[in-house]
Amino acid sequence: METYLNLMLIRFGVVVGGLVVLALLVFAIAVTLKRKGRLDEVRQYADPVVKAGLRAAARRLEGGKNGASWSRRQDGR
Repeated sequence: METYLNLMLIRFGVVVGGLVVLALLVFAIAVTLKRKGRLDEVRQYADPVVKAGLRAAARRLEGGKNGASWSRRQDGR
C-alpha cells in the first residue's frame, strides 16, 4: 500500500510540475509578445479559438448531465 501511495504522490508531483512549466512558458510568450507590441494581433487571432473551445466545453458539460453524447444527440438516438 505504501508503494502505491508513493507512486500516486510522484504522479501528482509530475503533473503539477508540468502545469507549472506550461504556465511559465505561456507567461514568457505573453511577455515577449507584449514587448514587441504584437500582443493585440495575437489576441485578435486567439479570441475566436478560445470562444469556440469554451462553447465546445459547455456543450460537452450539458451533454454529460443527461448521459447522451453529442454525436448521439445529433442522430436523435
